Amino acid sequence: MFESDRTPVVVRATDPILHNGVCMALRSRDDVRVVDGGPAEPAVVALLVADRLDETMSRLLSALRHQGFTRIVLVAGEVDDNEILGAVEHGVCAVARRADAGPDVLVRLVKAAAAGEGALPPDLLGRLLNRVSRLQRQVLEPRGINTGGMSNRETEVLRLVASGFSTQEIADELCYSQRTVKSILHDVTNRFQLRNRSHAVAYALREGLI
Repeated sequence: MFESDRTPVVVRATDPILHNGVCMALRSRDDVRVVDGGPAEPAVVALLVADRLDETMSRLLSALRHQGFTRIVLVAGEVDDNEILGAVEHGVCAVARRADAGPDVLVRLVKAAAAGEGALPPDLLGRLLNRVSRLQRQVLEPRGINTGGMSNRETEVLRLVASGFSTQEIADELCYSQRTVKSILHDVTNRFQLRNRSHAVAYALREGLI
């Protein structure tokens, strides 16, 4: 594989042992390239590794955002629903638990982030969707409140993004072209001033739109 075909990724961690372990795992792969993220070696994706989503992690995440990173992969030992939503709103587009984050998973998440896509652990995503569904059913609907702001096809596309579908898979499922799917997502992110697909999903979940 040519050097230009390898996705450049910068690694940051709350612990030097974590940092070295992840760097070693990624350097064993020929489809990504670990860089320092400086002007001489810019990175497309930032990979942040932490034991849990604590204050140290928040400072690293803020630093990455300040450096202009909008495609951030988070690998954490412990995660919960509220922390993940907060992380996504600050630029994280893909999340994995450390116990599940072998080299193949790390590369898959880096590639997904570089392509503007994202991913959440299935169990966590399921709990978030169930929580929002319960909120809409038990709180909003009895009061006659309609969640609005997005068209039916926009919410349908976001539901499929939340389920881990790629652009091509969404297009196939809804009988749209890939261009149409990308246009829908572009319109949603622009209209609501969102950063990426994962941020759009987190916003829609928080607002009860999906």
